[in-house]
Amino acid sequence: MLFYTALFFAFLYFKIARVYKKEEKENLNMLIQNVLVLAAVIALFVYGFMHETWYVVIIVSYLFYILAALIVSAIQVGVFVDGKPFVKLSHLYQSLAFMGMFISFVDVYLWGI
Repeated sequence: MLFYTALFFAFLYFKIARVYKKEEKENLNMLIQNVLVLAAVIALFVYGFMHETWYVVIIVSYLFYILAALIVSAIQVGVFVDGKPFVKLSHLYQSLAFMGMFISFVDVYLWGI
């Protein structure tokens, strides 16, 4: 279950990072963070293909890809409560570091390092 949670957050992370790259000014810190998370996601996929059935990993990855895209698109369009946005893109940008750490820690836990 922890593998699938980290896999969903990996897709969500990179969807948010893609929006961040398009809308904000690029900086070196964000590039380094994205590279480190990419390494953790690659290790997560290697773990998934080694310990889970390959076609289940592919199907679940496709579903998580679609779900992450829908979530980010809904937040970009806006969910408003009393005329104010419920969740802003800036809230997502602030959560990128925590999602990256979560993915990395889950990866380390799953591999037993």
